[in-house]
Amino acid sequence: MTTFTLTIKFYSILLPFFIFADTGILVASFGINYGQVANNLPPPTKVLELLSNLKITKTRIYDTNPEILKAFANSNVEIIVTVENQILNLLNDPQQALQWVNTNIKPYVPDTKITGIQVGNEVFTEIDSSLIQYLVPAMINIHNGLVQLGLDTSIHVSTPSSLEVLEESYPPSAGSFRSEISGIMYQLLNFLSKTKSPFWINAYPYFAYKNDPNQISLDYVLFNPNQGMVDPNTNLHYDNMLYAMVDAVTFAISKLGFNGIEVRVSETGWPSKGDSDEIGASLENAEIYNKNLLKRQMANEGTPLSPRMRLESYLFALFNEDLKNGPTSERNYGLFEPDESMTYNVGLSSFAKSSNPSTSISLTSSATRTKAAQKEYQSMFYRVFVYLLISSLCAFV
Repeated sequence: MTTFTLTIKFYSILLPFFIFADTGILVASFGINYGQVANNLPPPTKVLELLSNLKITKTRIYDTNPEILKAFANSNVEIIVTVENQILNLLNDPQQALQWVNTNIKPYVPDTKITGIQVGNEVFTEIDSSLIQYLVPAMINIHNGLVQLGLDTSIHVSTPSSLEVLEESYPPSAGSFRSEISGIMYQLLNFLSKTKSPFWINAYPYFAYKNDPNQISLDYVLFNPNQGMVDPNTNLHYDNMLYAMVDAVTFAISKLGFNGIEVRVSETGWPSKGDSDEIGASLENAEIYNKNLLKRQMANEGTPLSPRMRLESYLFALFNEDLKNGPTSERNYGLFEPDESMTYNVGLSSFAKSSNPSTSISLTSSATRTKAAQKEYQSMFYRVFVYLLISSLCAFV
């Protein structure tokens, strides 16, 4: 019994490495969030022109704004749309969900490259906790609607979550979901696994630093050179907090019994301005964080747990949004002002000017990338499982 127990412990420690480690897939995947909580933004046609000039070909919007979907038709920009939280209960009715897809998706594809549907936003941490019960049924019904219309192979269905879904996140190998949501989280992961869809996380190292600036290194959260930290359970070295956050989510997923679900960053960014108590919110820090993130995206970096699987990230946000509620920082995440002038320069314009016309910041569709990664994960899982099973049996011989 002792040998078998040790083998199982060995399996549980090493499994995430084998499942999520080197897959050999190097895909450029940088996107930007296009929020619209403002009264002074340029029209969608001008936004498309801005994105095209910067060679950004992935964006996410927080609704299904028909003006945007029409304006982006026949362009090379892939769009992820969002189902608003307040209608999740309605979409628990399969017919209502099918009607939603018929109204908000079908009229625009394939001319507009809709590649994903985010069902709600940070539902698990909403003030109205009753929304949680509607999340997975709504996702299932929307996916079924896509299936009925023959759109499921090109459009994935998922939901973005706040990092607050984690009970533990440090060190990354200790990552686990909060016990009170683990039941519904299991249902969500089961859906993502069956549909080969990614798990999206909104990850902001800024908040961690703001809440504990005396204990957390600013260089660590800004991707600047620093000594980093070593996870004592895995010996993996982390030189920035964003990658540690992502790997903590990956470990949390594996602890619920799911492997091969890719973790992507639906939002990350840094405010260029804040209130007096918002430590770290500054133009300088915002420029450093986003510029360093962009450099790592261009270098095809993955996390320490998945070094050869490039981390797909969506920067928050394209514009400063003057109508957002909350502290000053909420209105100052944009790379651009509403008049399309740069809030600060992260190097996107120089990248666009130096790029070959045939290249762009985003090179592969999300659906294609997910399928390729899934095959790699499944194959690796099978090989590791057989190896560990044989090792366990040999221990008894």
